Amino acid sequence: MTKRCLFVCMGNICRSPAAEGVMQRFAEELRANVSIDSAGTHGYHVGDPPDQRMIQAAAARGYELHSRARQVAKSDLDGSHFDLVIAMDSENHSALLAMASGSTDHIRMFSDYLDSDEYPSDVPDPYYGESEGFDVVLDMLEEGCPIILQSLVGADLMEAEFDTDFG
Repeated sequence: MTKRCLFVCMGNICRSPAAEGVMQRFAEELRANVSIDSAGTHGYHVGDPPDQRMIQAAAARGYELHSRARQVAKSDLDGSHFDLVIAMDSENHSALLAMASGSTDHIRMFSDYLDSDEYPSDVPDPYYGESEGFDVVLDMLEEGCPIILQSLVGADLMEAEFDTDFG
């Protein structure tokens, strides 16, 4: 059975589409039966491609970002559409919890899958910052996405090899 995961940030042009792209690559490399999507809590950029700076930073690491921004819908949160909904920060996590009806056990923070001693509790929004911010986001995504993937599909997943040769 296909597991489904939704990543959510504010505008769906930086963090969540990057998480979608990173997770997609891990899923393909590890042959995991997972469907990945992304959305934003706000509709500022609906229909837009990911931020060009994030596309470039991701491409430098071998990730392709093809999604178009969309706003999260209440139906995304009811538990029947996605097995896991992951907010990039506490502000968007609160917005998702407020929007959801019924159980919210499947709505989590990305930082739930990171070492709290090494990473902040929020994946920082790089939109208004310098290019280094996009790399910080990608560092966090590369650390957390394999753990998220493993939690979705099972403990034996990580016995497979992940191709880090982009050349």
